[in-house]
Amino acid sequence: MTAPRLPTISPTSRRALLLAGAAACLPRPALAGAQQEEPLADAVRSALSAAIASDAPPKPRFEAIEPRLAYLRWLGEMSERMKRKKSEAQTRIEFLETLWYESARAGLEPALVLGLVQVESGFRKYAISVAGARGYMQVMPFWTRSIGDGQVSRLFHMQTNLRFGCVILRHYLDIEKGNLFLALGRYNGSRGRAEYPNLVMGARKAWLMPGQS
Repeated sequence: MTAPRLPTISPTSRRALLLAGAAACLPRPALAGAQQEEPLADAVRSALSAAIASDAPPKPRFEAIEPRLAYLRWLGEMSERMKRKKSEAQTRIEFLETLWYESARAGLEPALVLGLVQVESGFRKYAISVAGARGYMQVMPFWTRSIGDGQVSRLFHMQTNLRFGCVILRHYLDIEKGNLFLALGRYNGSRGRAEYPNLVMGARKAWLMPGQS
């Protein structure tokens, strides 16, 4: 039996295929907007800088057994749901532990932050938007100059990115007097428009624990 002949590929087509393959390995741009750089009062800048700089390991401490058990249930449930997005168990658990810690530290609901990460970066650590926002929570580089140490590359560090993102969202919530719709719009650079807040709130539903709404 004669083996079927394989189609020949021209050198030009071969180069195009190689370039396409290489491009597929690069970080994909995130489909996200961008926070707008705005003047900060000195007191606000100082408070945000202190919130970013405060260093603590992402390990929660509980004074009672019930909150600890609730946290462990949350961790197990979210880890199971996230398997398709982060297949390696240790990486997944470390991400969730850090996200929970930074969310609680900023007074934010973990399900909301998970929904925001899903919409902003699709859980891709090295995501970069067309506007230049970076990492899981798509933090704009100007924040590192405004309230950080100016090292933009640190926005690809997991805890640094999640801390910046949570502190920034908390800041916007404070500016908007607790109005989540406007705060989410401001986070995305689309304040007053419904598309982004609706996306985040829709994604949030997938990360709620049973009985939450």
